[in-house]
Amino acid sequence: MSSSTNKIALFIDGANLYATAKTLGFDIDYKRLLKEFQSRGTLLRAFYYTAIIEDQEYSSIRPLIDWLDYNGYTVVTKATKEFIDASGRRKVKGNMDIELAVDAMELAEHIDQMVLFSGDGDFRSLVEAMQRRGVRVTVISTISSQPPMIADELRRQADVFTDLVELQSKLGRDPSERPAPREPRHHSPQFLQRSTTTPAARTPTTTPNDDEFED
Repeated sequence: MSSSTNKIALFIDGANLYATAKTLGFDIDYKRLLKEFQSRGTLLRAFYYTAIIEDQEYSSIRPLIDWLDYNGYTVVTKATKEFIDASGRRKVKGNMDIELAVDAMELAEHIDQMVLFSGDGDFRSLVEAMQRRGVRVTVISTISSQPPMIADELRRQADVFTDLVELQSKLGRDPSERPAPREPRHHSPQFLQRSTTTPAARTPTTTPNDDEFED
């Protein structure tokens, strides 16, 4: 299939991609990511899924969401839900699996290739369903970490598995573009150490730490 007739849609599990890139030690440049897949065919959609804590006065993920929304991505968000687990710890639930699966199934008849940025094994059934509809599925995550960031059943189901570390030179942000580190004061939150810019001024790279989220 020539690149001109290869219709592609990207489905980015924001929290999962952030965790994977963080594990590999680099930042994702979302402008470069878009250009990379535009060069591989006709990019019909680039979805980015993330949950947001709505009651926060300022969310460190907001600048990234705004930039993506202005620069060619379809951003899908929903509010997180808080709960107390069995040990009494506060947890935040922000699962976007259903939203991603619904969008993928709706687009199935219009695309030739689905590119899924996630290692979540829950997506195996979705990948299988897309394949039954004639869509070729590429899954991007990593097995270079210990333990691997991708579920084995998802990797086996994919038509193509690409390790994110192999794409670092194409999708990674140039370290020289990072803002100069500032002296932290009393362990300030990360977003307080970043410079503020307008959405299109520069390319945000990563989402905030999603370790607190439960699937």
